[in-house]
Amino acid sequence: MPVTETTSLLPRHDGTNGDGDPRSTSFSHRVSAFIKADGEPSWLASYKWFFFSSFFNIFLVFVPLSAVAHYLHWDVVYRFTFSFLAIMPLAKLLGDSTEQMSAKLGQTLAGLLNASFGNAVEIIVGVAALLQGELRIVQTSMLGSILSNILLVLGCSFLAAGTKRVQSEFNSVAAQASSSLMTLACITLVIPAAYSSTLDESNKAGLLIISRGTAIILLFVYIAYVYFQLEAIEADQNALNQGSRVQSPVPRTPTINTLTPLATDPPEEAKMSVVAASFSLLVVTVVTSFCADFLVASIEEFAERYHVPKPFIGLILLPIVANAAEHVTSVWMALDNKMELTITISVGSSIQIASFVVPLLVIVGWISGHELTLFFANFETIVLFVSVILVNTLIQDGKSNYMEGLMLVSLYFVISLACTTIYFASPEI
Repeated sequence: MPVTETTSLLPRHDGTNGDGDPRSTSFSHRVSAFIKADGEPSWLASYKWFFFSSFFNIFLVFVPLSAVAHYLHWDVVYRFTFSFLAIMPLAKLLGDSTEQMSAKLGQTLAGLLNASFGNAVEIIVGVAALLQGELRIVQTSMLGSILSNILLVLGCSFLAAGTKRVQSEFNSVAAQASSSLMTLACITLVIPAAYSSTLDESNKAGLLIISRGTAIILLFVYIAYVYFQLEAIEADQNALNQGSRVQSPVPRTPTINTLTPLATDPPEEAKMSVVAASFSLLVVTVVTSFCADFLVASIEEFAERYHVPKPFIGLILLPIVANAAEHVTSVWMALDNKMELTITISVGSSIQIASFVVPLLVIVGWISGHELTLFFANFETIVLFVSVILVNTLIQDGKSNYMEGLMLVSLYFVISLACTTIYFASPEI
């Protein structure tokens, strides 16, 4: 009579149930599987990293405080300050969620995701201000974000790199390609200003036609730019996978990708699962929209009581909050000699704002009945134009040093001083 082999239901010392199936494991193995299942961190491990990986998250305490201050109608200084401070850690958490999702979605989907959420805080604050009729806050906050990125962030990064190296190098051709789109977006802001100076400013209908038409064109150009970047990434990745570069009559230079890490960068281990990162992205976006609404709702009263011009709040204060995490990251990348990533953070973020966020807000205003235009004050338009010229001049040689960083930071503070003087002298501008 044949002997039937029995299978023990108790776990064996090798961690299996006797049939070699690792899925039926001991309690310790099941706990380990809960911490990291299917090659991804569990929800517990994901959110442990999400909330405790940075000291910046200490400021999350201001998120509930901003809600309490708003709904209980505390003094405006508390409502403004708490909402102001709450947005800083939320901006970082949005970036972390997007980055962790990108790590598992592949180059194409990651690029589209980063293109959509790269400046989520600016979009949320802009839409909140737009729907409350604060058009000047929308314009000045967008302008302030661009200036802080290409002058303050890039300048501080060059300064930081200069403290460790006499000279840093990066891909000048790719940097110029990115800054060229930035220049195009800047020129599109000059045209409405020229139109307004040529004709009577009361001709608002023509200004709206120009602004909305330009916004549609810029969005089309930005979509083409994203597609171009994704094609370049895919081509580089295919060449790496095949073990050789595709030969071309024109020597090809690596692209600075403003959407995802370079194809040659080693993949980083994911700290969050895709599901956990997706859920976090959704929740943090909703919470940020509420905090942005609280902040915008307090600006009017705060500006009147403390005699602070709204353009000053939009141009100087809001960009510092929205870009605080990016500023720190860019400086650390520069100290680590990752200059391509530094330019991606600064110039790439400015491209997204100028050619995607601003046109998007014009379209949203068109749909919601708010007459947002691309006509900035003449002084602001000139300031942006000369800033882009200086950045293009400094990065065209593909090298940076602390002196160039000092130039950029100095121009930012000169502009801030001039804008502060003008806005406090004429708050109605």
